[in-house]
Amino acid sequence: MPAFGRSIRDRFLLEPGVDFLNHGSFGTPPRDVLAEVEHWRSRMEANPDHFFRDVLPAALREATATLAHFIGCAAADVVFLENATAAVNVVLRSLQFNSGDEIVLTSQSYGAVRQAVRYVCERTGAIAVEAHVPIPLQDPAQLRAAFAPAFGKRARLLIVDHISSPSGVVWPLAEIASLAHAHGVAVLVDGAHAPGQIELDVAGLGVDWYAGNCHKWLFAARGCAFLWSRREAQHGVHPLAISHAYGTGFTSEFEWTGTRDFSPWLAVGAAIRFLEDLGAAQVRRYCHELAACAAQRIASAWAEPLGGPPAMRAAMAAIRLPGPWQRAAPPTREAAARLQSWLMRQHQIAVAITPIGEALWARISAQVYNAPDDYERLLEIGRRGPG
Repeated sequence: MPAFGRSIRDRFLLEPGVDFLNHGSFGTPPRDVLAEVEHWRSRMEANPDHFFRDVLPAALREATATLAHFIGCAAADVVFLENATAAVNVVLRSLQFNSGDEIVLTSQSYGAVRQAVRYVCERTGAIAVEAHVPIPLQDPAQLRAAFAPAFGKRARLLIVDHISSPSGVVWPLAEIASLAHAHGVAVLVDGAHAPGQIELDVAGLGVDWYAGNCHKWLFAARGCAFLWSRREAQHGVHPLAISHAYGTGFTSEFEWTGTRDFSPWLAVGAAIRFLEDLGAAQVRRYCHELAACAAQRIASAWAEPLGGPPAMRAAMAAIRLPGPWQRAAPPTREAAARLQSWLMRQHQIAVAITPIGEALWARISAQVYNAPDDYERLLEIGRRGPG
């Protein structure tokens, strides 16, 4: 197995002295990928006219084919976007909803996705329906059971996570999608955290649309994400910015919506090579085992529960903060943001703090540059309390 932990950290631009336990929020590309991005950017700036007219089309098709192979789909069914939120918005804004139609979310749905659904509902008269997902989770059956009551006669669309952002739990996506389709409900997946963190076979999941980020767990530069669409569901799906290629087909409409920096997309092959050179299976195994071990140590020290069992997690885990922290701050996004900033400012710890239900939780990540002792300061500070 390749050497991970301290020995690989210098392949990233990470600031010394900081415990980076929050790869899940923004990711961080390695130096190799940043160099590839700069290569494409320099090539673009050397002769923009030639680049955009003659170089870009073929280069973009090649990058798309490379990504498609990695995520398990045909290149004709996937397009690049800047992030998963944009991809979710593309589908929501393309579908036609009538007054009283229902869009099913969950209590774990990402905040930006919830706001996009709110926007669509306010404009169309559609109704957001929430399936309550209990946390902590004990087994996948609880997730499946959470959805059955949410599919009413007017349910049109389910937006479901592949890996929950607040809890880090990996959902039994194929089973949930099958249940939704049995009720005649289309399925849009928020897969922001999945590419790179788990092995993907997007076309085999049985969903209609899949939105994923490459700039989190796949090591790509920020601004690199994708939308996959089942072939039969591509009709009527258009980019948020309608441009010259309107009406010419799914991939061609998204390839050019206007002038932008395409470098993060064109460098996705370098990100995939970085992961595969390390050994994708070995990376996933290392990160899963490190996250599981660190989370269990922290949970035991804090005497608090985990968001779900190790078998339902990959490289992230949520641990409920101890009682003194709960009493010091309400379970709100604002309080979570203040605590997260305080941990960085006072203790040089980057960790996600998020409200789940009536409590604040710490969500840790494990990446190849992390080592077991990276989590010790968080463990001790959490156990010591906010005093």
